[in-house]
Amino acid sequence: MLRKLVILVVCAVLAASVPFLYERNPELFEGLILSALGRGDPEPPHTIAMAEIRQARPLDSGSEMLLGRKVRIASDATGHFNAEFKINGRHVNGMVDTGATLVALNVSTATRAGIKVTPADFKYLVMTANGETRAAGVLIKELQIGRIIVENVEALVLDDKSLRDTLIGVSFLKRLARYHVENGELLLVQ
Repeated sequence: MLRKLVILVVCAVLAASVPFLYERNPELFEGLILSALGRGDPEPPHTIAMAEIRQARPLDSGSEMLLGRKVRIASDATGHFNAEFKINGRHVNGMVDTGATLVALNVSTATRAGIKVTPADFKYLVMTANGETRAAGVLIKELQIGRIIVENVEALVLDDKSLRDTLIGVSFLKRLARYHVENGELLLVQ
């Protein structure tokens, strides 16, 4: 009886540790899955993973979660990369903008995400596509897309009239392992 209990405990511990190990090393699991499927020695993980992803992609998905901490965002009809993000746990539609130094959001979005700004905080003068305006510097506690989570992201809050949409700028992108455009899609990897 004790032997069965020990085996049960060992199995429970192993089962509980699988998600943690997967998050830490998704490439190892990709290799194990490919080996289990009988594909022999896998090529470098990124090459095979991308080929597998292309075959499994849902056609109607604007953004999708991939194995590990990777997200692919399809470009829209205008060539922009729009997706649903979470700012401090609140859902926000955002456009990835590699030309924006910082993440930028308007006052309404900041308020919904629990970011408080006062009129005195608007002490930075910034140039936007709509002209010059004032902005408040803030720190976003958590910015997330899919399984990618980045903490303490520098951002600017602008007046609602100056900025309609949330821009996901380089202050978020530089914290990723890599990001690049391939076949009209933006791949984000943490």
